[in-house]
Amino acid sequence: MNILEKIAEFKKKEVEENQSLYPVKLLERSIYFKTKPVSLKAYLLEKNKSGIIAEFKRKSPSKGIINAYAPVGPTTIGYMQAGASALSILTDKEFFGGSNNDLTEARKFNYCPILRKDFIIDEYQVTEAKSIGADAILLIGAILSKERVKQLAAFAASLGLEVLYEIHDEADIDKLTGDIQHVGVNNRNLENFTVDVDHALDLAEKLPKGVVKVAESGISKPEQVVAFRKNGFNGFLIGEQFMKESRPGAACKKFIKTLYALG
Repeated sequence: MNILEKIAEFKKKEVEENQSLYPVKLLERSIYFKTKPVSLKAYLLEKNKSGIIAEFKRKSPSKGIINAYAPVGPTTIGYMQAGASALSILTDKEFFGGSNNDLTEARKFNYCPILRKDFIIDEYQVTEAKSIGADAILLIGAILSKERVKQLAAFAASLGLEVLYEIHDEADIDKLTGDIQHVGVNNRNLENFTVDVDHALDLAEKLPKGVVKVAESGISKPEQVVAFRKNGFNGFLIGEQFMKESRPGAACKKFIKTLYALG
């Protein structure tokens, strides 16, 4: 069993426990159920924005602790002041050191699209995402059947949430459904965690027209973003490159400043 499969198995138990502690009716009382989500698609396609989805994460299975001390509020504010188009917040606790409170904290300080980055396998987690203030959710093709992708994407749409559908190979493309607005190509192999930044470029032409293309993982240089843009990508999810610094917001600002200088 690879790490992705281990995480998916853990999530089944986590969802079952959370459902008993925080039933759906309780989640639906959140003030965020009455709040219209901010469109990730609109922000990524806006020409005067960077397209950077700046991620907040404390650790990962492959790198261990990345930044255990960065505060959510100041870090996410720093990202947005630096010129990021959106935020991605890791809410998985067991493997990435995040929490639902991290996303809600970011929501308090920022009016921008916020992606809930987690391993979603159940409608309960989609409802949960809405209740904590997310505007979009991540669905990972490698851990979901085609039917589950369709069901979860449709349920997200019914709550007004957009979907970033993550693919790792061509087989995942076949699971695409009409309720998906964004397709992210993960450059990281989630079986062994090796990274190939050219992976997204290799799959770019095979993605359907009409979806917003997002490059994920391993982006460390503004020049790479320029290359992705030339191949039709509008979104660029970057986390570790910023979070490994003591001041992630400042690192993001320097990156985006260089990006704009490249034209």
